[in-house]
Amino acid sequence: MGIEIRTVKESDLAEWVRALNAGFHRNPSTPPEEVAARAAWYDLDRTRGAFEDGRCVATFRSMPRELTVPGGAALSASAVTNVAVTATHRRRGLAGRLMGAELAEAKARGDAVAILIAAEYPIYGRFGFGPATWVTEWSVDVPRAQLDRRYAGPDDGGRVDLAPLEEVRRLGPCLHDRFRTRTPGAIDRPGHWWAAATGEARFPGDGWREPYFALYRSPAGEVEGLACWVVDDRDWPDKLPRTDLSVRLLQATTAAAERALWRFLLAMDWVTQVRTGFRAPDDVLPLLLGDPRAARTATHADFLWLRVLDVPVTLSARTYAGGPGSLVLDVRDAAGLAGGRFRLETAADGTGACAPAQQAPADLSLDVADLGCLSLGDESVSRLVALGRVGEHRPGAAAAADTLFRTPRRPWCPDVF
Repeated sequence: MGIEIRTVKESDLAEWVRALNAGFHRNPSTPPEEVAARAAWYDLDRTRGAFEDGRCVATFRSMPRELTVPGGAALSASAVTNVAVTATHRRRGLAGRLMGAELAEAKARGDAVAILIAAEYPIYGRFGFGPATWVTEWSVDVPRAQLDRRYAGPDDGGRVDLAPLEEVRRLGPCLHDRFRTRTPGAIDRPGHWWAAATGEARFPGDGWREPYFALYRSPAGEVEGLACWVVDDRDWPDKLPRTDLSVRLLQATTAAAERALWRFLLAMDWVTQVRTGFRAPDDVLPLLLGDPRAARTATHADFLWLRVLDVPVTLSARTYAGGPGSLVLDVRDAAGLAGGRFRLETAADGTGACAPAQQAPADLSLDVADLGCLSLGDESVSRLVALGRVGEHRPGAAAAADTLFRTPRRPWCPDVF
């Protein structure tokens, strides 16, 4: 239909950014500073567009990322982002063509999975993606939380200190690398992530607002936690404070650091409401409160979606519970990228090995999108069987798979990308 799908050249970038902003209902103008800032961290070889008569009508981009799986290993992942189709060119298959080109290239590169944050739930299942992590955001009514308002700091000998932006840029990356190895679903952060989060890399209209940061240090002086937040001090009716605190980031490598940072934020003078930002659904926060009902669920939704590209690599990378086991999975993939029959063997130490087993009778059959839901341990095989999305061909196979796949804590991806 005269629409060309291709990678973007530097001379195309201003037009590509204009189409991206239109697709996400942002400011229709494209300042040169924004184009220059995006050019500095985009890989144009992984930036695609749909062009008609020189005008960009759809955008698509991917980035290399490492995804942590249960057990702490990292998978090579293609992180898909900036998917937008101009309103004048909807329902023409442009997103499918862009996604098809990326997934084929990711498979050829050797990426084990592709990941994305879905703006809308119904879009990406048809491309083989399934929701692999979920998030919950709470709004905490602090006066109802029954916390000790005399709290003066951690009682474990550690300390919480406000941190200037330069200190966050220096210490944050190392802390995050330790955090992500213990958090299935977490991804690595390139240098420009920290530059953007701390205001070092900006462009007009990016909406950045300088936040506060705090670091938790253990009694030995080790940095074990980081919190980031902004405050909105609203009108005080009848001279009573009404101050909102919104958490942008809180991550910790120890339980002590996590508790200390939450208590620090919840004990802040004048603060009457704390918005937690997107947390793991089984976050400890509500149970830190004297009255957990003071934490009202503001959002509960799917977050990181995962598309398996290499079944043996993906399933061999993670660890499993329940000791030795064996499952044969028949995986359907309409795109022909990752389908087939595979045997997963798990050992007493929790390690697993997965290999093709085309002649073996299947224990379970499922679509590659449902394998994405299961791969980080968040979804229940038995629930998918009840929904008719997984077929159970050997009695007890679903229960055995649940024992193997599920994890003690739910996976969590703290980053939008």
